[in-house]
Amino acid sequence: AVPEKLFTGAFRQQYAALCFRYGGGDDNVEILLVTSRTSGRWIIPRGWPMKRKKPHEAAAIEAWEEAGVRGRVRKEAVGRYTYLKMLDNGEVVPCVVDVFQIEVTGAETKFKERGERLVEWVRPDEAARRVRDIELKSLLVDFRPKGKRKGRTGEGA
Repeated sequence: AVPEKLFTGAFRQQYAALCFRYGGGDDNVEILLVTSRTSGRWIIPRGWPMKRKKPHEAAAIEAWEEAGVRGRVRKEAVGRYTYLKMLDNGEVVPCVVDVFQIEVTGAETKFKERGERLVEWVRPDEAARRVRDIELKSLLVDFRPKGKRKGRTGEGA
């Protein structure tokens, strides 16, 4: 509603977790989406920087708190996007979000924000269709995990 806010003032930093897992087959990747607590729109887990935590560690904590997942986190961001965040006081601030890839290796049914969000695994094209932020859509639509696949021993490769 107020896109001009993107061009005024300083951006606030956030960190996000692009959580994925392999379905059947090598190229069958699924991405984890959660709903935001306020508007219910589809997003990836994200949050503010945390004291004494590196950016990739903060992203991993957000994935655990918002979706109950843990896994192997890449220390370097795989992308970034911007969006406008509505703060609790009604102020709208521009945010830049560094996105860290997490290959999910475990999930729990009990986690901090359980019951406050929906959590779903979807294919990258469906994830891109569901999210609202254009730059995030572009990160998701053709997502290919970076680095080595966990647990691969070379069979069939």
